[in-house]
Amino acid sequence: MLKVKDTLRSTVYLSFDGRVIKTYHGPDAASRYQTEVAVLRYLEDRGCPFVPRILSENPILPQIVTTNCGQRVEHLDSERLHSLFAELEAYGIRHDDQDARNVTYRRSDGRFCVIDFEFATFLGASGTVAP
Repeated sequence: MLKVKDTLRSTVYLSFDGRVIKTYHGPDAASRYQTEVAVLRYLEDRGCPFVPRILSENPILPQIVTTNCGQRVEHLDSERLHSLFAELEAYGIRHDDQDARNVTYRRSDGRFCVIDFEFATFLGASGTVAP
């Protein structure tokens, strides 16, 4: 496995078969895990094609295993970045960490994807935060 991220909040590995393994640690690890799982399940239920899919989850560790959404993007112009996160909001989710480090590029279909939803917010029908 290849370690692709190791911060105070999480460690992420890329397995040789393409799975992404993310383990949460540090402050509010359980809450951040629960948020990311809820958001990814919600987006999958709505058919959002540009986010990872959860393959397994373990609230005890806490850890998720997801599909791989491609390679990290080195640079993305602000217009495209804004457009991608606006598209995500159309699915009812505000990312709340809208930075190029949370965008990948999937070569198989030429699609930019969004990752890392541990700080995301659910939006209501009017674009406000849902209760």
